[in-house]
Amino acid sequence: MSDIIITDRQLSSSAYSAVINAPIEQVDIADWLFNLPEAEYQRCCPPDHISAGSTTTDDGRRMSINVEMIGKTLMVQHYVAEIATPSLCRMVSTSDAFTPNGRTRVQVIWTLSVKKIDENTCEYTNSVVAHPTQAFLDFIAEHGTPFEQAAEARQRDGGDHNGRETPLFAASIERRALGLATAWAA
Repeated sequence: MSDIIITDRQLSSSAYSAVINAPIEQVDIADWLFNLPEAEYQRCCPPDHISAGSTTTDDGRRMSINVEMIGKTLMVQHYVAEIATPSLCRMVSTSDAFTPNGRTRVQVIWTLSVKKIDENTCEYTNSVVAHPTQAFLDFIAEHGTPFEQAAEARQRDGGDHNGRETPLFAASIERRALGLATAWAA
């Protein structure tokens, strides 16, 4: 499916940070992301996180598939890794959005990064930016929803979701970095 992404319009943008109590040398965001058990993903933003898994595109690029609720919208994210390193993952998805008014698509850019604070801690940042597709703009026009109203709702709901998941993602990454991944089974 080919989508026209409207990059000069933004539906939402949020970034939150949390401390990871582990040396940056032990943190590997890409390893964490592409090996994240479904149950651990669910624990990282209950009840919003529904399911997650890893796969690849036809041409072999790594993907993370996430299913989650953002406000009243069920999102099926098809994140393709543009960058996947221990300290930075830039994931881009043209996501399916199942709203109370029907189905549409948006682009979501999810950036996970970590930077050193000191020898024993680092700062994790979870950034999410959403852009409309042309299909999304047509969808909201059909329903008489002004873009500003749709963007306000996405900003509110997406920001709330990101603010709740970021510290839980950081704690999960910390457990993985410290070799406490068995805590995922807790």
